[in-house]
Amino acid sequence: MRADRLLSILLLLQVHRRVTARELAKRLEVSERTILRDMEALSGAGVPVVAERGAGGGWSLLDEYQTKLTGLSAAEIQSLFLARPARLMADLGLTREAEAAFIKLEASLPAGTRQRAEFARQRILIDTRGWRDPAESIACLPVLLDALWRERRVRFSYRRVLGEPSERMGDPLGLVAKGNTWYLIAQVERETKTYRVSRISDAAILEQPSARPVEFDLAGYWERSATEFREKLPRYYATFLASPSVVRWVRYRGWRLEEEAPEGDRVRVRLRFDVEEEAIQFALSFGGDVEAVEPHELRALIRP
Repeated sequence: MRADRLLSILLLLQVHRRVTARELAKRLEVSERTILRDMEALSGAGVPVVAERGAGGGWSLLDEYQTKLTGLSAAEIQSLFLARPARLMADLGLTREAEAAFIKLEASLPAGTRQRAEFARQRILIDTRGWRDPAESIACLPVLLDALWRERRVRFSYRRVLGEPSERMGDPLGLVAKGNTWYLIAQVERETKTYRVSRISDAAILEQPSARPVEFDLAGYWERSATEFREKLPRYYATFLASPSVVRWVRYRGWRLEEEAPEGDRVRVRLRFDVEEEAIQFALSFGGDVEAVEPHELRALIRP
């Protein structure tokens, strides 16, 4: 609705003081032309919005102007009360603070709205842990978090998979939790890189201030990085004729089942592996209950 969008624009300007039409359009998922029309509507309603041209320009509010129109919808309030992964708050050392903040938020709500928020909280719980996730060491997380808050450079040792630890020095840009696994995003040797916190040791905060690229956006970087990572993952597809008991085992173990279709007294399944060796191991582990169909190279390797 347009009224909701106008209020969102007003609050964004109040928080960020200056925002470009392009940024507003991206944030609110509309065109820049729509944003310009919205600005005309705000101006016509007496809101002192100002356009500044040139580098570093954008839309802003006149100094000292503030709105008290900060009412939250029922759905917005529910989303705030749901977005509290307890494990991640504990990792950051913010369990008590998060609980105190939500108690204050709850106390500030009207009685009817407070009941709806509690209704949602008692019915939906977000748990980021997987059933088989191994516990990872995040002993360095408090140091990295402190460096982020203080905007200081860090020095740490990093161990790659099957590699020896090596020393790094850089500017921390952010921390990201993927499931219950933490990652440090840092600029090291003028490149923005991702480091798994569980592989970091001997982290120390330096006295030099950290340098943060002006245009760096943590969420945008992570989305691009995650997409590139997924695209580079190795993939090896293989098709088998398997007995029903094997198919049940495949589902239980969580192998990447792409397709399945009955074929006589067996089931034709197409699985995704990382490498060919993994597909060979799968086929040989079930003996006569599995017959390799494709690719032909795999079939030749498995057949006696």
